[in-house]
Amino acid sequence: MIILGIDPGLAIVGWGVIESVNGRMRPIAYGAITTPAHTDVEARLLMIQNDLESIIEKYRPDEMAVEELFFNTNITTAIAVAEARGVILCTAHKLGVKISEYTPLQVKQAVVGYGKAEKHQVISMVTTILKLKAPPKPDDTADAVAIAICHAQSSSSAMSKYFNKR
Repeated sequence: MIILGIDPGLAIVGWGVIESVNGRMRPIAYGAITTPAHTDVEARLLMIQNDLESIIEKYRPDEMAVEELFFNTNITTAIAVAEARGVILCTAHKLGVKISEYTPLQVKQAVVGYGKAEKHQVISMVTTILKLKAPPKPDDTADAVAIAICHAQSSSSAMSKYFNKR
């Protein structure tokens, strides 16, 4: 199975493509979609859509795993991320890619084994699991790869089927 992991954002959308076969994972590609600051939101959302379409067309993922929106304290940031996330979900749906969603807690639990793991622990485990020479950069990209790993490790579980009723 080819899995596209997505860490949504407006300024940076992290993405990572992995292959998972019989519990073994290998990296295919990863990177970040970036949009320039001081650009209209509509233009930035269109950039995300166009770049994501290119990624999906190039790597042909069987499934996409997206981090659920985590709302902290800045409502303006949360709204912008929600808008970007909406574009991401619609783009995947339009191109026929099955979508699953995971909370940050689920991703940390699946990748590190501890739901309250620190970011550096997640990045370290991503690097180890995929036998990478260096951690994916920026952190949003490492997060996206972690989301793909989470999906690979839990997509067949009963818990995943419960939370991802699509």
